[in-house]
Amino acid sequence: MRHDFRMSEMDLGGGAAPTLRGHFLQNEPMKKHVTWRAGGLAQRVYIPADLDDLTWLVRSVPAHEEIHMLGLGSNLLVRDGGVSGVVILLHGVLKKLALESRTQGMPPAPTGRDTALIYAQAGIASPKLARFAANNNLVGGEFWAGIPGTVGGAIAMNAGCYGGETWDKLVQVLTLDRKGQLNERLPGDYVIGYRHVALKQAHEEWFVGGWFRLEHGDGAASRETIKTLLKTRIASQPLNLPNAGSVFRNPPGDHAARLIESCGLKGFRIGDAQVSDKHANFIVNLGNARAADIER
Repeated sequence: MRHDFRMSEMDLGGGAAPTLRGHFLQNEPMKKHVTWRAGGLAQRVYIPADLDDLTWLVRSVPAHEEIHMLGLGSNLLVRDGGVSGVVILLHGVLKKLALESRTQGMPPAPTGRDTALIYAQAGIASPKLARFAANNNLVGGEFWAGIPGTVGGAIAMNAGCYGGETWDKLVQVLTLDRKGQLNERLPGDYVIGYRHVALKQAHEEWFVGGWFRLEHGDGAASRETIKTLLKTRIASQPLNLPNAGSVFRNPPGDHAARLIESCGLKGFRIGDAQVSDKHANFIVNLGNARAADIER
């Protein structure tokens, strides 16, 4: 059964509950929140009001209880048994997107380059960031238009496509730790690779925002590039069916889709989960796929 109630009426930690302004959903079907449209129930889902509310929520969750941050759920498979702990939805909540005028505490701009900073919170859809940059005559972020997720997810996995990667443009990130404290970190604090980001000194932290440095350029040309990239996506990817984007990382010097197709698996199906007959590195949900079907 689903329950919808104000978290300020609950006490997660056994003491006085903070004044929270978001709301919780109990036993929420996660298939509503992931792009595969499959998976079990979440014990609790919290939708914060804003970043400040999110920090209070994190402080309120008992240390033994798991916290899962979720954007658009576009790179996530939730198993049929569901998710324990608290799932926190960030898309549509952490939505600040603006040119950054602050210079104090920011890494200096490269000498001889005409650049500007964009601050984007984790809940912003990556394509929106691409359009915002182009509309402000900033170039180099067009590839974000091809990433079907949020800025938070793009930062967390160094998402990229069409020759661009997220951390190539990042100069600083804002994280939230398990104590509910906000931290500004530099790329040097992380080990960064192909679809991989990890703190050099491990802590339980989540990305809640990032500062991106882009060069000034021809915004109209950038918008045309975005249109071309989107046409390429539509023509080559099964966007008409629930999917989670590319499933497997490309090995050095090759493409996962080519390898899968060479094994004769294009169109292979288990239940309603199918290796796409349009792009072999996509697994699509034909209607009622279980997470177990996708995982197998």
